[in-house]
Amino acid sequence: MNILMLILSVLFFLGVPFAVLALCRRFTWLAKLGPVLTLYIAGIIFGNIVHFDGLEKVQDLLSSAMVPLSIPLLLFGCRFHRGETRSQVLALVTAVAAVCAATVGGFLIFRSSVPEASKIGGMLTGVYSGGTMNLAALKTILGVDEGTFILLNSCDMIISFLYLTALMTFGIRLIRKWLPNETASSQDEPFAAENMPHDDAAKGIFTRAGLKDVAFLLGVTVLIIAVSAGLGAIAPEGWFMTVLILSLTTLGTAASFVPAVRARRYSDETGMYFIYVFSAVVASMADLSRFEVGSSLGTLGYLTFVVFGSLFVDLLLAKLLRVDADTVTISSVSFICSPPFVPMMSAAMKNRRVLVPGLSIGVVGYALGNYLGFLIFQLLELL
Repeated sequence: MNILMLILSVLFFLGVPFAVLALCRRFTWLAKLGPVLTLYIAGIIFGNIVHFDGLEKVQDLLSSAMVPLSIPLLLFGCRFHRGETRSQVLALVTAVAAVCAATVGGFLIFRSSVPEASKIGGMLTGVYSGGTMNLAALKTILGVDEGTFILLNSCDMIISFLYLTALMTFGIRLIRKWLPNETASSQDEPFAAENMPHDDAAKGIFTRAGLKDVAFLLGVTVLIIAVSAGLGAIAPEGWFMTVLILSLTTLGTAASFVPAVRARRYSDETGMYFIYVFSAVVASMADLSRFEVGSSLGTLGYLTFVVFGSLFVDLLLAKLLRVDADTVTISSVSFICSPPFVPMMSAAMKNRRVLVPGLSIGVVGYALGNYLGFLIFQLLELL
């Protein structure tokens, strides 16, 4: 029975993007909602209905595989331009400042209701400037018990999901109204799979020439993944993910300048397919029935304040410094949710120009996370 369920769950995750894209072409209201958010909803429904031993392994395997496959493919279609360095640097600075400010502000509000609030503040700084690996590292550095770590990780999944959902439903539009929208107005063509009015591109992929192009691109992608994973494997302990993402970005960008790669079609459509699968899989992990946080509302409140408070501070700083909307949004997602979510949000914004800045900012966040977390812990100990 479990083997049958495993097969069916894999088929669901791999097949649901095709069904959603077909429905988006058929129903205008669903197209306005967008494939990514629709897949999120489908994933949530699946994850909260279907339960069996082995599902988590399927989810972990697919979510881990989709991001390395998608990043080079999406980068192959990018056309890079000068003159955006200022926005990217400022977006990194404002994101760091926003997370640190929100953590300190939340500490002052919630410290009386959160046990070991200074340690939790340090861990939140690390995870929301880097990722889960920084959370785990700071757990060891600060001497936090396993129960607190599990609680923070569970709350993080809930609030990060709400954060992403808020951005995709109405946040992107509001931020573009609030901040200059230079990146969006000067972007290359949006992701083809996000904006296809008909089935021409999809039909083209399944021709002999189309399959040949896709096979070539996948071969280059697998080679890039192998080299990147190899570099990550020989990196110092704890640096695997940082080196992997950095290598995927660097090699994918370099490959985009190779004529043999640039001449191939369907890199966007193929890369977006993997992002769609990733979206459905990640959403299916949000099984709210598994989380028991009723006795730890203070911790949940602190975490919520840091996530949404940092976004608010980031937007204020970006307004003062005139950083464009899409760069700020992607940098916030890269910090709050980590670089693997950057391609998905770039697709939701229909702006692939922010893919490289988002990944680059996220990699810097990985490197800074442990240092920032420890420094904020020391500061909170003094307050």
